[in-house]
Amino acid sequence: MSSAAISRYPVPSLLEVPDDLRQRFLEVQDKAGFVPNVFLALAHRPQECRAFLAYHDALMLRESGLSKGEKEMIVVATSGANHCLYCVVAHGAILRIYEKQPLLADQVAVNHRKADISPRQRAMLDFALKVCLHSHEVTEADFEALRPHGFSDEDIWDIGAITALFGLSNRMANLINLRPNDEFYLMGRIPRAKA
Repeated sequence: MSSAAISRYPVPSLLEVPDDLRQRFLEVQDKAGFVPNVFLALAHRPQECRAFLAYHDALMLRESGLSKGEKEMIVVATSGANHCLYCVVAHGAILRIYEKQPLLADQVAVNHRKADISPRQRAMLDFALKVCLHSHEVTEADFEALRPHGFSDEDIWDIGAITALFGLSNRMANLINLRPNDEFYLMGRIPRAKA
């Protein structure tokens, strides 16, 4: 692991993190093998960390007309547009794992229109990027363009809400100079050997 600072703000050790957050971080560490730097960096302000994680879970873990992979596509595409290294790298890893496609996250982060995705996913990302970059220009026509692809009003809310939440996340990550964990760079790039 690199010795570079993970944030320009003080980062608490796991022992300094409030018990409820430490428990959550340790659960993630048990699954992933490491604690994502974003958790420790946000724990600098525990109340805000809890609020962010609660909204993240409400959007990203809820049953939806969007798959887990599609939700991660939104994060990666909009984070690329916002030049957020942390979220492109971290959520790119998650996208590669969910979709079992080692090249997909790089394609989506740089130019989703050239990515190996379905027309439905291309329409979804077109909308997400409009919300990300030009939300003041969203009209009923943008909603109507999604309907032939099977998106409900609730799905469209999800697309917009994920875009908005990660717009906040991208800006905070850039503000604090959040460094991705080195582990994220390789995750999902090489298929696991079958046992």
